[in-house]
Amino acid sequence: MRKKLKHILKDRRGFSFPLVVAVALALVLILCGISEYLRLCIIASGVRDAVQSAVVATVTDNYSNVYHGIREGYSGGYRPSGSSWVGSVSTGDIYGRLDRNLGLTNESGAHVKEAGGAEEFKISGLSVTIQNAPLAPSNPANSPVFMADATIQLEVPVSFGGKTLPPMHAKLKVRAKYMPVF
Repeated sequence: MRKKLKHILKDRRGFSFPLVVAVALALVLILCGISEYLRLCIIASGVRDAVQSAVVATVTDNYSNVYHGIREGYSGGYRPSGSSWVGSVSTGDIYGRLDRNLGLTNESGAHVKEAGGAEEFKISGLSVTIQNAPLAPSNPANSPVFMADATIQLEVPVSFGGKTLPPMHAKLKVRAKYMPVF
């Protein structure tokens, strides 16, 4: 087999031309597949970073509520209410931050990024859970901390070879926690 391939490549009559074209086309298809995969990875990474930034900003926005309790007794976000303390945390406006940072538009419940008149990606299903640290725990070193978990659905249209394929669906999870410095 190897001798036959060498003979075909060394032949001066032009029989190797179709083989060279086939190899070149195969390489172009492989490079197109790799570039589409990299495009999907870059979009998912950028959206995850933007969601992380929005969640960190939400945790930071809760700073004034959290600082009060931490200074007085290593607690989370609480405020006085009469003779007791009640939890005081906010999930913030994460979608609003994402819309501003990524240039998204709200279309029937999903936030869509368009580029050149075509949909680049769509995010939906934001779920934010804020875990408030306990009020004045007995052992502050081992107690839970003030933390925000967010989950969002990402949908990216996929096309290859001029054909539209089923979209990539990814569930992105991010976590941010408030850690006192002093």
